[in-house]
Amino acid sequence: MAPQDKNTPPPLPEPLRVAVADSHTHLDMQDATVEEALAKAALVGVTTVVQVGCDLAGSRWAAETAAAHEAVHATVALHPNEAPRIVLGDPDGWSRQGAREAGGDGALDAALAEIDKLAGLPQVRGVGETGLDYFRTGPEGMAAQERSFRAHIEIAKRHGKALVIHDREAHDDVLRILREEGAPERTVFHCYSGDAAMAEVCAAAGYFMSFAGNVTFKNAQPLRDALAVAPPELVLVETDAPFLTPAPYRGRANAPYLIPVTLRAMAEVKGMTEDALATAIAANTARAFGY
Repeated sequence: MAPQDKNTPPPLPEPLRVAVADSHTHLDMQDATVEEALAKAALVGVTTVVQVGCDLAGSRWAAETAAAHEAVHATVALHPNEAPRIVLGDPDGWSRQGAREAGGDGALDAALAEIDKLAGLPQVRGVGETGLDYFRTGPEGMAAQERSFRAHIEIAKRHGKALVIHDREAHDDVLRILREEGAPERTVFHCYSGDAAMAEVCAAAGYFMSFAGNVTFKNAQPLRDALAVAPPELVLVETDAPFLTPAPYRGRANAPYLIPVTLRAMAEVKGMTEDALATAIAANTARAFGY
């Protein structure tokens, strides 16, 4: 692929015959307006999106956007990498807020109190993405991450909302904390990244597994093996846009309209027809997020 192609949006895929939802997207990080993104997605049969919050500003925005658009449902949370930044500060300004001072545990409590308030809104269908990320956060940030994760689990349960989990290189600890706290009735592993053995553990617990564009990557055989054993009634599809664009468009910006590319690859792995998988996914996403 020539380098200039990186900036060319991938073409519209063939529309799905059965409408589905993108269970995890970040419209606030995409180039298109919300209206443009939703219109383009609807053209290919992606008629619903779950807009996910990662920090206070993003969670407020998700709630406002869901209130304004029938096709959008919101989730609210402090991303696992956000919790240590609030507590310990973020001198490099890696996150979207720029450089920040350390706020200590008090600042994390105040942020969690605001997430709790937002979680009570009717258009907010989930609490997430929360969880653990050992890829970006070193040992010094783990206590803040874990405290934040446990608080989010409690918030989700108290409000009767879905829990949306970000699990990066932290499978055992995420599963352990869910067992210790008691998982909410509806728990979603966003951008599922475990293997087939973990998929069996999740299936036994009734956790939803949401697959993103990386299931199409050449080196992702363990993910395809996990998808193969995941029960069809617990499988979701997502973009995590603008990230994780499915092959053959890897490296370009992702968007909800590319869901059909991933769904077709998933149907092949599951040995299901596209329509059968889309029908299952549409029902699963509505059940997971209670809409």
